[in-house]
Amino acid sequence: MGGKKHEAGKLKTWGTFPGRDVKKRYFTLPNEIFTLGLDQGEIAVYAYLLFCEDRETYQCWPSFKRIGQCTGMSPNTVRKYVHRLEEKRLIDTEKTTVQGRDGKVKNGVLLYTIRPIHEAVAYRLEQDRVGQGRAAARPKRTSRT
Repeated sequence: MGGKKHEAGKLKTWGTFPGRDVKKRYFTLPNEIFTLGLDQGEIAVYAYLLFCEDRETYQCWPSFKRIGQCTGMSPNTVRKYVHRLEEKRLIDTEKTTVQGRDGKVKNGVLLYTIRPIHEAVAYRLEQDRVGQGRAAARPKRTSRT
């Protein structure tokens, strides 16, 4: 069953991780992410980018293909979700270039920068306020009898 019983019937798991270093083996997902109206694909891509990011620069550069392999999505689907995360102000992207062995400059992968979560929350609140203002400004229809 993957473990064995010991001391007072508690399950002891095989292969425990001795000396876990929380900063190296884990990443955190901000609680606010669940208040932003993201769908599961956006959350999966965002979580993978957080997993990959350098904790000091808040940047990473996985390819669409690599993100797709790790999240079970096609590269085109990943591209769609990356664009949505940019629109929601969770990430910024920059194009990069690489120089090949033949000296030609080619497009590289995107450089992702994870933005502070409070900026995305503030943007979402502003968008909600604007949306409510538009709804209140619409004239109410009256039924004709």
